[in-house]
Amino acid sequence: MDRFLSSDEILATVVPVVVYWAYSGVYVMLGSVDRYRLHSRKDEDVKNLVSKRDVVKGVLLQQLVQVAVAVLAFKISGDVHGAGGANGGSTSWLVLARQFVVGMFVLDTWQYFWHRFMHRNRFLYRHIHSWHHRLVVPYSFGSQYNHPVEGLLLDTCGGALAFVVSGMSPRTSIFFFSFSAIKGIDDHCGLWLPGNILHLCFWNNTAYHDVHHQFYGNRYNFSQPFFITWDKICGTHMPYKLEKRPGGGLQARPAMPYTRSKSSVR
Repeated sequence: MDRFLSSDEILATVVPVVVYWAYSGVYVMLGSVDRYRLHSRKDEDVKNLVSKRDVVKGVLLQQLVQVAVAVLAFKISGDVHGAGGANGGSTSWLVLARQFVVGMFVLDTWQYFWHRFMHRNRFLYRHIHSWHHRLVVPYSFGSQYNHPVEGLLLDTCGGALAFVVSGMSPRTSIFFFSFSAIKGIDDHCGLWLPGNILHLCFWNNTAYHDVHHQFYGNRYNFSQPFFITWDKICGTHMPYKLEKRPGGGLQARPAMPYTRSKSSVR
């Protein structure tokens, strides 16, 4: 437990945080392009229940916990497997692809069921998950704005589980967790930009998750951050349609019919 972290482990701890703020900063600058916004800037000021300053403070707290847990996890795994194996060596592209897919599936599964449970349980929603839903009009940098307990349970523990189960090396995890951060930011950016490759590759996207942040979609579209598989299987899927918003811009609206399982209605 007293060994130093390898260079790959240090990068895996720090790079996703740097990517988070750099990528969300790009969306902040693009937010002035009103014709691609899913909400007006006035709605952003009126509907949200938390200030941007408090969002930044909350995200920084969560990332501090993530860094601490990552350091601890790398130290333990390095002691178990030997520090010499920390860099992972060369790995085939097929193995890397498998690790990415397994990691994405594990993270999606973990977050879907915990996310859904936090909506179903009134105590957990009121005292924990409602923090994230203070953002009715999500900010790009609010992707990781959660109650500290939720941040630890869903994001940090879920990420650690994906890392362990997939068997990825610290070097691979640099790219996996950086991509996860980018995907989460894109889902909360509130912009439907033409040519966005993430919108072409994933049905779980900015508009899909925006539906969940609205009152009518609060019991649907729990899947995050990659696929909509569990929403489809569990009957919590609400498809959307993009329409022009009065006054300019776009808006995501429910597209009927949508699945409505007994478990999705209280």
